[in-house]
Amino acid sequence: MTDIDSLSGALQALSVSTELIEEELKLPLETLLAALLEKKNDAAVEIANSGVLPSLAEVLRSSSPLSCQVALLVAEMAREAAVREPCIEAGLVTVLLPHLSSTDQEMLLNTGRAIGRICFDNYSAREALAEQGVAEVLTFQLKRAPDAERRHVILEILGALGESDTLKLQFAESGVPEALSEMIRSLQGGSDPHDLCSIKIASNLIVSLLLGDESMQKCFGEGSGVVYQDVLSWLQSSNTQLQLSGALAIANFARNDSNCVKMLDLGVVPHILTLLEQHVDEGDVSVQHAGLSALRNLAIPATNKVRMLEDGVTERIKSLLRSDMPPVQFKLLGTLRMMVDGHEEAALVLGRDAVLLARVMEWCEAKDHAGVRGESSRLLAALIRHSRSAEVVHAVAKADGVRHLISMATSEHVIMQNEALVSLAIASAIDIESMKEAFRDSELLTMLKEMLEDPLGAIEVKFSALGLICSLANSSVMKEELHSVNMKESLSKLTEHSNSKLASQAISILASLGDSS
Repeated sequence: MTDIDSLSGALQALSVSTELIEEELKLPLETLLAALLEKKNDAAVEIANSGVLPSLAEVLRSSSPLSCQVALLVAEMAREAAVREPCIEAGLVTVLLPHLSSTDQEMLLNTGRAIGRICFDNYSAREALAEQGVAEVLTFQLKRAPDAERRHVILEILGALGESDTLKLQFAESGVPEALSEMIRSLQGGSDPHDLCSIKIASNLIVSLLLGDESMQKCFGEGSGVVYQDVLSWLQSSNTQLQLSGALAIANFARNDSNCVKMLDLGVVPHILTLLEQHVDEGDVSVQHAGLSALRNLAIPATNKVRMLEDGVTERIKSLLRSDMPPVQFKLLGTLRMMVDGHEEAALVLGRDAVLLARVMEWCEAKDHAGVRGESSRLLAALIRHSRSAEVVHAVAKADGVRHLISMATSEHVIMQNEALVSLAIASAIDIESMKEAFRDSELLTMLKEMLEDPLGAIEVKFSALGLICSLANSSVMKEELHSVNMKESLSKLTEHSNSKLASQAISILASLGDSS
């Protein structure tokens, strides 16, 4: 008999069996399982399409001695993405769930793998389990898992189900994050590869569960939650994986202002800074990236910016300027930009720092990383916009930063164009003498004409360009150059623009330019 005949015969035997008689089912089930384990072509799909799935569900529902074999069969079938939906429609997820409470090791492992694979990237399966109270079952099993194999199966299921916001909250309410933290505590300090793997999976799961707003808030517990306290200890761990998960978790906790302020009160920042400093030279790039993400989020509330500056955060993270890793450079620039956002004093401190500016100039020229180039220019613009200081303008000009701002003004991203144009307008109003040479070298005025005349240009960019032109028009030297490029012609065209505010501003600037005619 061929393999195909054998598989067809087994499916036929299962489909005609009206009673769950072990002797009648055992051999066909073994045949199906053999076909799956030997990876016969399309065996899983053929089984799913044969109509035997309800019979398999009935075996599981009856807690037959064959249930363990059926759970293994379903687990092997569910390796194929195409059969997961038919398994759900046949109710296999629901009937598998009670077997997660099994004290039999093999039954638990087979059930866990089946559920984990069926639910992988499948919304309807996860929601079905949410309605069945899966969180309590998994928490119970997690707490009593006696060995690495059982732990990993439970962790696998949690990972597959954790994408659901509903289940994230259920897990939090059932104590899953606390159970995971307890597991990590019990395994820390050892060198067993299986234990280290469990620590990695469990800490990643906690970070994932913190992506849900309600589950995150429950774990935070106003800064006194067990999970939050454990996360702080991870930052001080010698285990790089826990350091990484700790930094990522802090970044997730720092998703609202009240948490950010509370965490600063509780002293989280020095732990993050110490962690970053450990990884400055030949350290772990992922840890540095995650640590800077956490600092950036913590710096969003205005009150935190002041306190972080007073605590010397900007000075300490400047040690990362030595980094040659683009992901770290990118995140460092974004963190510094957040630190100065709306904070004049921080912008003054950083904007006058010659060493910082020199390094930022290097990164403005980064050939292989557009993100680093963009963030470098955005930081320069932010230093000027938020400090509004002649010292900062002079320092940026002296460092040759003006040409990078002009280049940024031609970016394909509207927000970057606006930031550049606004910073150039502020700088021109403060210290035109420091700016005019770079303006001429970069043919800024010609560029501004093109912006005004571009029929596809964004309205907000035209507004920002007019703001810069208005600033230039207040300088006698630059006013002459505006006339020399016939800027009045471009402005005249805008006076009839459909946007009345834009037209009004163009008329106002025309009048200003006309005063010197």
